[in-house]
Amino acid sequence: MFVLRLSCNLSETKESVRNTEKRGENKREKGKREGRKTKENIMEKKEKMHKIRNTFFLLLTALIWGAAFVAQSVSMDYVEPLTFICLRSLIGGIVLLPCIWFFDWQKKKKQGEGHGDLQREKESGKLPWWKEKQTLLAGGICGLFLFAANCFQQTGIQYTTVGKAGFITAFYIIIVPVMGISLKKYCGLLTWISVVIALGGLYFLCMNEKMELQTGDVLILISAFLFSGQIMAIDYFVQFVDGVKMSCVQFLTGAVLGGIGMFLFENPQVSAIAAAAGPILYTGAISTGVGYTLQIVGQKGMNPTVAALLLSLESVFSALCGYVLLGQGMSSRELFGSALMFGAIILAQLPDFRQKNH
Repeated sequence: MFVLRLSCNLSETKESVRNTEKRGENKREKGKREGRKTKENIMEKKEKMHKIRNTFFLLLTALIWGAAFVAQSVSMDYVEPLTFICLRSLIGGIVLLPCIWFFDWQKKKKQGEGHGDLQREKESGKLPWWKEKQTLLAGGICGLFLFAANCFQQTGIQYTTVGKAGFITAFYIIIVPVMGISLKKYCGLLTWISVVIALGGLYFLCMNEKMELQTGDVLILISAFLFSGQIMAIDYFVQFVDGVKMSCVQFLTGAVLGGIGMFLFENPQVSAIAAAAGPILYTGAISTGVGYTLQIVGQKGMNPTVAALLLSLESVFSALCGYVLLGQGMSSRELFGSALMFGAIILAQLPDFRQKNH
């Protein structure tokens, strides 16, 4: 009897120990689940803050680029187009140099490399980026497109308003996917509808009551096609070279070509350049250096379509800045054309947006 009772007590003790262990395991499992939920909540909050911050950066980029049209227009009161392009491109290229250093430093930091990198690169025979043939070739070709586009845009902006120049330039957002057909890239139905709407918008924006097409608008439209060519070139070359380094080379290419043209066809005056220093510095340092850097940081982790939509607000900001800073208004006809253009720009982005969210 005593043995039987002892056996029962031992069984109860074992059962109690097992229950205690099970409760402990359940508590630990619950603690792990709560820990995972807490981490997930923290990650979600960080992701939301990241998106809000990046959205702000892209909106700021659009504002900076929109205001650059005002600076371009004002500078024409003091200097000629090629002089402006040369100085703007030179400043832009120089401003990107610290950006290149910073992004390279970040990359090396993530890879856990130390201060002996430069020595190791020399020992391995690796050339510095400014001597890489592929980077120089890519930047040079993109620079040719950019220089030609800037020439037409800078000349055309003398004969049209800032707002119209902004909306017509933004036409490249629609031209690019259509040009992509030559590279066997799919172009959706909504893109073709947006092309038709944009052409209607261009008609109301550029054609006056006398059915005359203004010279400035034609030049800006040509620049939009050249900007499209530049974007297509970047899209191709960025697969093989660093984007920021390529951009630096393309700006310096523009500076060299602009400098040659400036001394051959224009008569640059130091006093005139000094008078236009503000607009030149803004377009060179702020629009190029700060704007480009904000775009790179802002697009990181963002839906490309959403980023394109935010950046397309550049045209709206150009019209607002032209009205506020220069008092350049638009007729009801031009406003209607601008609205059609902006609607077409938004519509051109929708195919990808819908695909990514279904």
